[in-house]
Amino acid sequence: MDASDSSDADAADAAAAAQRSPDHHRDRDHDRDSDGVLAEQLLRLTRRLHRIQSRQLEPIGITPAQFRLLRTVASYDAAPRMADLAQRLDVVPRAVTTLVDALEASGRVRRAPDPDSRRVVRIEITDEGRATLRSLRNARRAAAEEILAPLTACQREVLGELLSALVDGMPERRC
Repeated sequence: MDASDSSDADAADAAAAAQRSPDHHRDRDHDRDSDGVLAEQLLRLTRRLHRIQSRQLEPIGITPAQFRLLRTVASYDAAPRMADLAQRLDVVPRAVTTLVDALEASGRVRRAPDPDSRRVVRIEITDEGRATLRSLRNARRAAAEEILAPLTACQREVLGELLSALVDGMPERRC
């Protein structure tokens, strides 16, 4: 492509842009604004849910991060390694160590040696940890109910589908 071809292409692009209605740009800007508003609403909802959940968890004496770790430990068939937990939670191993220390101090988990390697430590949930999880699940349900109270059953179902699409990624748009 020589310089004249390039300038012809530039001129064609400019002409096409000039022919577009101002509404085209306004629609694109509106879409960006709408996306920004949606993102802000999601962030506000997340913060609200976190505050409500923290308030529900406080009497139990556990933080949301400790709750997440406890749920994760309980989700394994066999006691996980610290590295497994860090990977599953997508955090640095040091963060897992701090959470395990706090949960171990409260008797909710315990460190156990790996039968196959002396250097590996496994994290086991204790009976106290299981009892805490039951209480925490009730607190979590109460927090969710508080957030979802304004919605009908049908709206909750639609919201669930939309959130699944956001979390899992939607392969194609339906709208």
